[in-house]
Amino acid sequence: MSSPVDLPFLSFIQLDRNVSSPVYIQAAQQIINAIQRGHLLIGSKLPGTRSLSDILQVHRKTVTAIYAELEAQGWVEVRPNKGTFVLNPGDGGLAAKTSDMPISLAKYPEKTGYFFNKSNILDSPFEYSHCTYGFNDGVPDIRLMQMHNLSRIYSATMKRKSNRKKLGMYNQEGSEYFKAQLSTYLNLSRGLHITQENVLITRSTEMSLYIISQLLITTGDLVLVGELSFFSANMVFQKSGARIRTIPIDDQGIQVDYIRDNFGPGSIRLIYITPHYHYPTTVTLSAQRRIALLQLAGEYGFVIIEDDYDYDFQYEQSAVMPLASADTQGMVIYIGAFGKSLAPGFRTGFVVAPYNLMCEMRKYLGIIDRQGDIIMEQALGEMIEEGDINRHLKKSLKVYRERRDLFCELLVDFLPEVVSFKKPSGGLALWTEWNAPFSLLKFANSCIQDNLFIPKTLLYQNAKVTAMRLGFGHLNESEMEQSIAILKSRHDKMRH
Repeated sequence: MSSPVDLPFLSFIQLDRNVSSPVYIQAAQQIINAIQRGHLLIGSKLPGTRSLSDILQVHRKTVTAIYAELEAQGWVEVRPNKGTFVLNPGDGGLAAKTSDMPISLAKYPEKTGYFFNKSNILDSPFEYSHCTYGFNDGVPDIRLMQMHNLSRIYSATMKRKSNRKKLGMYNQEGSEYFKAQLSTYLNLSRGLHITQENVLITRSTEMSLYIISQLLITTGDLVLVGELSFFSANMVFQKSGARIRTIPIDDQGIQVDYIRDNFGPGSIRLIYITPHYHYPTTVTLSAQRRIALLQLAGEYGFVIIEDDYDYDFQYEQSAVMPLASADTQGMVIYIGAFGKSLAPGFRTGFVVAPYNLMCEMRKYLGIIDRQGDIIMEQALGEMIEEGDINRHLKKSLKVYRERRDLFCELLVDFLPEVVSFKKPSGGLALWTEWNAPFSLLKFANSCIQDNLFIPKTLLYQNAKVTAMRLGFGHLNESEMEQSIAILKSRHDKMRH
């Protein structure tokens, strides 16, 4: 057997004095890994404390602490006047001989030693940049959030003795108090007629869609979406094995007659729509087509998933009620994100559906998110009950309406006869169509040189359209002017 001093300790022990973990713990853990992986044989004698301290360049007392930790965990035995020896703490399974090539144990493996399936469908489409300016698909401005009020309510909820026991409780169905408040809020704002038994609380719209897909979609089922549609939803449906077909869109939303003309009863499993402000074009599904779609769903037997992602951001007085408010046959599953006008960490997803489907959905939620966020839900419920949500939304809507108007004016001033758009009645983004086709990808890449970032997810280009969905909600007046000025400058350079 090799001398313990000759063992390549530095090949599998690397100490980092810049981390919070004590040096002796780092060394002990890496020696344990060396034993498990066969670098140190069972029965091997370890170096004396003086020798190992020289090898590792640590104090002798540190080595004493290392050996004490190993002995306490049962990995070594300290024999008086003989030394420290490696033990086998289990009944086998440890390597019988060392590896041919020493491998550093201070790093986690970069690759698995086994095969697994990879998903191209779920590749993240999101990009990030350090540019000063940037567009997104329409998100609120975090600078408008009433952080003091939010933190006050959340802190008070945490401190309340009646809520403390909830921290240690599992409740896969979420806070009953929050669901009761949310159902009341949705009834008043959306014209629904639901109770808390019709509500499922999720972490996000994507989680809602995933649970729905797991429950309703089997491989080969036909799912219809808009000819331009929400990419995250499409990813979820594809991963569930659905066949996706598109429905043409015009200035009144999806063309319901197209469905009747091209598909027969029983052939469609579900239709995903964003009727209030269609994603990405922002057009509103007309009242006539809403009625026609509901009638067709009952006749053909398909499910309607209604995603009202931007319902809270309405700038006109006459709001169109969701399809769910007129559904009498139980064909609509209504989903959304509550608290979108708040800070991202205060938002939560929800699903509204008939009770029998809700019972099954809660089973899936119990696997994915058994605990939920009870304290956050309690705080959100109090914000509804006390009217904080309505007050905050009323203030922020005034700002976002002004930003929408200014954004439209700037596009007309900077890019006349270049960009076409219709001012939306709500939402936080504009659908802009560029009158002369050109490569949007090259255009976006060139804008980065002027410190403006345009993610690929905002670009829509095919034989029919050259368009971008440009969010304005997060931009103040100066940022809008700078961003649109860069669009103009880069467009002029590409044209010439």
